[in-house]
Amino acid sequence: MKDLKLVVLAFTLVFAISCKNSKKENETTVETEAVKNVENTIVENKDLSILLSPKSGSDIKGTLNFTEENGQVTMNGTISGLEAGKHAIHIHEKADCSSDDGKSSGGHWNPTAQPHGAWGDSTGYHKGDIGNLTANANGIATITKTTDEWCMGCGDKTKDILGKAIIVHLGVDDMKSQPSGDAGARIGCAGIIQ
Repeated sequence: MKDLKLVVLAFTLVFAISCKNSKKENETTVETEAVKNVENTIVENKDLSILLSPKSGSDIKGTLNFTEENGQVTMNGTISGLEAGKHAIHIHEKADCSSDDGKSSGGHWNPTAQPHGAWGDSTGYHKGDIGNLTANANGIATITKTTDEWCMGCGDKTKDILGKAIIVHLGVDDMKSQPSGDAGARIGCAGIIQ
């Protein structure tokens, strides 16, 4: 009888420990899967607004807004103080707008060492080659651009626009002259800093 009690007690202990371990494993699995599901559904939104400073004696001003969502960066902006017509707009390599002529921002942002060209051109283009915007008779222009070729703070040197500058030029980007499209003076500058 004593032996039977010991066997029953041993069986009960083994059963209790097995159930406890099984419950822990199930809880861990459920918890791990829940974390994975949350990680897969998190959408990180990033918003940034920058102000254009006038350069080269211009009266330009404006705000450019950047939003990153689901791997796409959208740039929206309104710029005033322009002469009516087309003006080049580019991302330049440094978020430095300290010089009066805007040249402290360096050249076009070109992390993939491509020739200057129109955005999406099969022969190549800079990641900073946004193109031209058109000012109306009142000197106001708007721009919208969405791309997955930019990011905000992702650390990928071929995509990350933080630490760069937006430059608006007096002239038109001809989309072919090297290295910058023969767009003329830099009349507006804004550093993309978060």
